[in-house]
Amino acid sequence: MTAAAQAMRVGDLTIHRIVEQEEPLFDPLEFFPTLTRDRLDGNRAWLEDAGALDRATGKLRLCVQSYLVRTPRHTILVDTCVGNDKPRPARPFWNMRKDDAWERGLAATGVHAEEIDYVMCTHLHVDHVGWNTRLQDGRWVPTFPNARYLFGEKEFAHWSAEHAKAANPVMEDSVLPIVEAGRADLVRTDMALDDHVRLQPTPGHTPDHFAVELGRGATAAVLTGDLIHSPLQARHPEMSMRADFDGTQAAATRRRFLECHCGTGTLVCTAHFPSPSMGHIGRWGDGFRFDARAG
Repeated sequence: MTAAAQAMRVGDLTIHRIVEQEEPLFDPLEFFPTLTRDRLDGNRAWLEDAGALDRATGKLRLCVQSYLVRTPRHTILVDTCVGNDKPRPARPFWNMRKDDAWERGLAATGVHAEEIDYVMCTHLHVDHVGWNTRLQDGRWVPTFPNARYLFGEKEFAHWSAEHAKAANPVMEDSVLPIVEAGRADLVRTDMALDDHVRLQPTPGHTPDHFAVELGRGATAAVLTGDLIHSPLQARHPEMSMRADFDGTQAAATRRRFLECHCGTGTLVCTAHFPSPSMGHIGRWGDGFRFDARAG
């Protein structure tokens, strides 16, 4: 499927997926510290059928992607993946990438970097801010020169304080250059951009994580960010992942989110589920089922 085909029309909005990477990346028992071997084996068949667990390696198959949203008024990019030329030695599959997949994906939408009005980072982790900047003449400059970049104000304060204690390369190359260029807006995560786009606080994975609700009046679609990483967490919402800032809060946020959108027809656009990544939430016992919908 080409990036141009990975689009969904929702009312008067168009949502495009821009995929940077999709492959087996993490051992599920390490990624989810409370996951047991018995529970993994009990869910293995349907996870493999859904493409969420790789049969050959046994690793979680994750998608790293952005969403481009076109409204009647704005062109908005939500999350910006890993990016190129970024030193990430702790993650060899993200270290010093030189790959044009993301740039080709953006080009396939027909939108140029200069045409993006807003960049929204659901949180400030490595795989959600990378294409905020690009390397130009040895300096990190905004990739989207005319955009306002929206960062949660509490999120930014948290990571700035952590960066002051110990240097964080993600802040250095992908966040602070945006602030220094005067392109950042630090916002409350319950704000409305306009009558089509609203932020929804979804803390837990990080202190000020937000989801993005789309639709005039009622919510027709929602971009989850990292409040959920795998369809396995829909089935078992209490299961948090290892990088969650507050695993208990993340689990409560996830269950509340799934309850809110279960059976409503809301298009749920996930950050890391395998393709097609978008779908609807249904009930499954005391948990939930993610029913993928092809674009």
